[in-house]
Amino acid sequence: MYLKSIELSGFKSFGKKTEFVFGSKIVGIVGPNGSGKSNVAEAFRFVLGEQSMKSMRSRRGEDLIWGGSPSLSRQNRASIRVVFDNSTRLLDIDFKEVVIERVVYRDGQNEYILNGTQVRLKDVVRLLAGANIGGSGYQIISQGEADRILNASPRERREMVEDALGLKLYQHKKAESERKLEETARNIEKTKSLRREIAPHLTFLRSQVEKIEKAREMKEELAVKLSDYLAREHAWIAQEDARLLQEAQAEEKELKHLSERVREARGKRGVGGERALSDLHGKIGERESKLAEARRESERLARELGRAEGAAKANTVTTEQLVAIPHVRTFAREMSEELAGAEREVDVQVIRHKLAHLRERIRAFVEGLSGSAPETHEESEQKVRALDASLKRVREEEDLLSGELENLRKELSQAREAGFAAERDLIALESGVREAQSALSGVQNARASIREARTRFEDEVREGIALVGEAVHGWERAEIPQGALSEDRNTQEKRRREIERLKIKIEESGIGDGDTIVREFKQTKERDEFLDRELADLEASEHKLKDIIADLERTIDERFRDGLKHINAALGDFFTRLFGGGGAKLEIESPRRVKHDEDDMDEEDFIEEEQELYAGLSISVSLPRKKVRGLEVLSGGERALTSIALIFSMSQVNPPPFLILDETDAALDEANSKRYADMIRELGKKSQLIVITHNRATMAAAGELYGVTMSGDGVSKVLSVKLEEAEKVAK
Repeated sequence: MYLKSIELSGFKSFGKKTEFVFGSKIVGIVGPNGSGKSNVAEAFRFVLGEQSMKSMRSRRGEDLIWGGSPSLSRQNRASIRVVFDNSTRLLDIDFKEVVIERVVYRDGQNEYILNGTQVRLKDVVRLLAGANIGGSGYQIISQGEADRILNASPRERREMVEDALGLKLYQHKKAESERKLEETARNIEKTKSLRREIAPHLTFLRSQVEKIEKAREMKEELAVKLSDYLAREHAWIAQEDARLLQEAQAEEKELKHLSERVREARGKRGVGGERALSDLHGKIGERESKLAEARRESERLARELGRAEGAAKANTVTTEQLVAIPHVRTFAREMSEELAGAEREVDVQVIRHKLAHLRERIRAFVEGLSGSAPETHEESEQKVRALDASLKRVREEEDLLSGELENLRKELSQAREAGFAAERDLIALESGVREAQSALSGVQNARASIREARTRFEDEVREGIALVGEAVHGWERAEIPQGALSEDRNTQEKRRREIERLKIKIEESGIGDGDTIVREFKQTKERDEFLDRELADLEASEHKLKDIIADLERTIDERFRDGLKHINAALGDFFTRLFGGGGAKLEIESPRRVKHDEDDMDEEDFIEEEQELYAGLSISVSLPRKKVRGLEVLSGGERALTSIALIFSMSQVNPPPFLILDETDAALDEANSKRYADMIRELGKKSQLIVITHNRATMAAAGELYGVTMSGDGVSKVLSVKLEEAEKVAK
C-alpha cells in the first residue's frame, strides 16, 4: 500500500484536524448525504495539485476554508497533508516516506510543502507524474464525474487514456525538449543576426584605416580654427562676466536700500499704528460701556425721583404723631437705673454682661419704634432732595462721557487715515523692491548663462586637447582677435558649428586613436569566429533535440497503441460481465488539425495559434439484445455501467498506486452492485482503493470503513471500523 494517510485541517466542512489512516487495500467511506464524504475526494484533488476550483465545487480558494459556525470560529487557512510509503521508490525521491502538503489562505495564496520544504507546484506535479499520479487524472473520480469520459471530446478522451497509460512523464519530457528546441532555434537566429550585424562593422573598420591619413589633415585644420574660436570666446566671456558683476552689485545695493525702508515702514505701521488703534478701540469700548451704564442709572434715578416726589406730596405725618412720650420716659428711667447698677459693680465680667444687655434693649426699643412707624413728611422731602442731587451728578457724568467718546472717535478716524497713508507708502516701496528683485534676477540669470558658457568653454578645451593635443593651448598665447568683443554672437556660433562638424569627421575617421581601431578590428573578427563555432554547436544541439523528440513521439505512440489494445481487451471483459454480453471498444479517429487552447495547455506549453495533427478517441458500444451503437441513446444506468467498465479497464493496463471513487455506483441496481463489488475486489489486488459509497455490496468489499457524520455545529466527524479485524473476532 502506497497511500498511508491523509490529514484535513480547516478544509471545507472539516473545521477540526481530521486524519484518515489507510491500513487496508480497500477503504470505504460512508455517511449520510451532506456529511462531507465527497470533501475527502476533493481533498485528494487539492493536495495533488488540482487548479480548477470548479472541479472542487468552489469559485475561489477562500471557499475551501472552514467558514465557521456558532460553536467553532472560522479559520484563516486550510491544509491537506498526504503521506506516501516510498519504500519501493514509487516516487523519484530519496525518502522512505514522502509527505506532500498544500496550504491555501483566505487571500488566495497557496503553499506547496514537500517533506517540510516549500517547493513549486511544478515540482509536485512532475514528481507525481513519474508515479502515474495526478490531481485531475482518471484515478480520482469525483461525485457525478463517472460519466465524464463518455461526455468528453475525442481529444479529451485520448488525454485521459494517455494519463492512464502513464504517458504524462514522456509528454512532459517531450514538451521540455520542444521548449529547448524552440529556445535553441531562437539562439540560432540570434547568433545569425549577430553575425549579420558584425559583417558590415568589419567592413567599416577596414575602411577606417584608409581614412587615417586624410584625418590628420583635418586635425591640423581643426587646431587652427579651434585656437581662433577659443581666443574669441574667452575674451567675450571675461568681458560679459565683469559687466554683469557690476550690474549685479548695483542692483543688490538698491535692493538692500529699498528692503531697509520697507522694514522701517512695516515696523512703524506694525508697532505704533496697530498699538495706537488697539488703545483707541479699547478706550472707546470702555467709554461706551460707562456711558451706557450712566444712562441706565439716570433713567433709574429719574423713575425713583418721580415716585419720591409723589410720595412726599401725599405724606403729612410728623414725628410727634409717631412717638409716645410717656413710653420714652419710662424706657429712659429704666436705662438710668440699670446704668447706675452697673456703676456700682466691681466685677468686670458682670459689668460687660450688663452693658451687652443694655445694648440689646436699646436696639430692640429703636427697632420697635422704626418698624411700626410710617415715614414722615420731613423724611420724604429729604429723600427727594437726595435723589435729585444724584440724578444731576449722573447726568453731568453722562455728558462728560459723551464728549470724551466723541473725541476718541475723532482720534480713531485720524489714526486710520494715517495708517492708510502709511500702507500706500509701504505698497509703493514693496513694488520698488519687486522691481529691483526682478532686475537682479535678470542679471543673475545672465550671469548663470555666462557660467554655463564658461563651463561649455572648458569642456570644449578638454575635448580639443583630446582631439588635437597640446596644440589647442595656442589661444592662451595669442592676442585678442580683432572685433572679438564687438561682433555679433551669431558669427561665433557659426564658427562653433563648423568646428563641431570637423570634430565629428575626425572622430569618425578614427584618427583620434588609430591603435584602438586596430584593436577593435581584431576583437570583432575574433567574436565573429566565436559566433561561427557557437552556431555550429547550436545546430548540432538542434538535430539532437529533434531526434529526442522523434524518439519520444515513437515511444508515446507505441506505448499508446499497445496500451489501447490492452484497455480494449479489459474493456470488453468488464463490459461483458456488467451487461451479460455485448461489447465496447475505443477507436482512434482520423488525424485532424487542431489549435492549441490556453485552457488545454500549461503556461509553459502555450504557443499562440499553433496547429498540429491530433487523432482523438471515439467509443463504440454494442449492447446485447439491442441495436445500439451510439452513446447518445444509452440510458442513465447503461451510461454509468459503460463508464465504470471503461474506468476499470484503464486502471488494469497501468494500475495506478491508488484509485478514489466517489459514488460511482450510485446509479446501479442490486444485481449490478454485486458485480461492481466483485470488480472492486479484483481492482484491489493491483491498486489501493478508496471508495465513497452508499451501497452495501460495495461496503462489504471494503476491509476498512470510515463513517463521516455531521452534528449540529456543521463540522464533519469521522469514525472508523476495520471489517477484516471485526470478521476475525467474530469467527
